[in-house]
Amino acid sequence: MSNEDNFYPSDTNPPYEESACTESMVWVTFRKEGIHKYPAALDDPKLIDVSFLGHPHRHIFHFKVWIEVFHDNRDVEFILFKRWLEGLYDGTLELNYNSCEMIADDLHKEVTNKYPRRKIWISVSEDGENGCIKKYK
Repeated sequence: MSNEDNFYPSDTNPPYEESACTESMVWVTFRKEGIHKYPAALDDPKLIDVSFLGHPHRHIFHFKVWIEVFHDNRDVEFILFKRWLEGLYDGTLELNYNSCEMIADDLHKEVTNKYPRRKIWISVSEDGENGCIKKYK
């Protein structure tokens, strides 16, 4: 078989074999600087050791977003998806009291508006150390 036999012109799709895969997702990552606070940490005696969280403080928020795809040939082209996600955020994020979970919920609304009826998972962490993962149907 020559190399030409393995080449598919850009305007056609290569033939696909039946796959045993029942679900497929692609994922992207990106980071954004943000400032938030956890006001309850100032008043709750159980949180005395982390009372500093009650004041505005900075993190680099790490995002990882998985989105369901329905075929294997760039159903969602992940570089374009990543650029779109990054474009949702301007400058330093002013997150007020939002937790990682709340940030994920807000992002999910945006993704679902553009890509309806897909499974979406979103992970948001503070500085890549502590965070959440939320799985949406």
